[in-house]
Amino acid sequence: MTSIITHDCDLMTLPFNAATDFTDLADCCDRFAVTLMECNDTVYQMALLARIGSCLALLRPTLNDPIPPHLVEHLTVEKLPDTQVFFEPDAEALCEYCQALTHVLCQQSQLPETEQALKGLLCELMWMFAGDLKAPRWVREQVKH
Repeated sequence: MTSIITHDCDLMTLPFNAATDFTDLADCCDRFAVTLMECNDTVYQMALLARIGSCLALLRPTLNDPIPPHLVEHLTVEKLPDTQVFFEPDAEALCEYCQALTHVLCQQSQLPETEQALKGLLCELMWMFAGDLKAPRWVREQVKH
């Protein structure tokens, strides 16, 4: 009997490439991670892991590139948010960790409990990575009158 996949099929056809802004790639990673955590279909999980791997492969070589001018306003705020950080790897390390976990999960050689824990870790790291990439970087200067 053929099972009908009812997942968000948009995620499998969501277009991205090397020209996609890093903030959009971060959004893709975020969406893939959320869906991965909610998904019980092994085939769909593998497809999501492949999409995560592709996004990470596109992001990694650009992590130290200058911010494109059209994104500066989006990453500028009146006041930087307060953050409480307990784990502070840089973007390159986070990307590497996510890639390594993605590869391990693609091998499908873990016990179900271990696989679930690794998926959770991957998703938490993906959300941290995506959040870091999309976080404000500059404070808008106040013009005094």
